[in-house]
Amino acid sequence: MKDKRGQELSTNTIIIIILAVVVLVVLVLGFAIGWEKILPFTSQPNIDTIKTACATACSTGSTYDFCSIQREVKDGINDKFKETCYALANNAAYSSRNYGIDKCPSITCGTA
Repeated sequence: MKDKRGQELSTNTIIIIILAVVVLVVLVLGFAIGWEKILPFTSQPNIDTIKTACATACSTGSTYDFCSIQREVKDGINDKFKETCYALANNAAYSSRNYGIDKCPSITCGTA
């Protein structure tokens, strides 16, 4: 063993290096192109968040937030889509989905 010129890497070290490289690649891809494209199954329904945002817009009298901002709706059943709070509260197609977004009598949205 006196003539041994290099040091061997153990199998555990090689496995740890490979795992670290894989984790690094996943992190870089996740932050570069977005987590929804990397891990689409981690997408959560956001109806409660939209319901809260619409109620806040109504209570503060924010016409722009209630009438104009397109919210990306992910309910876990239907394909995701974008719609305003006004449309979600007043459109009969969405009332059957029971999103629970209330109409806002204090805000009048223009129907252009």
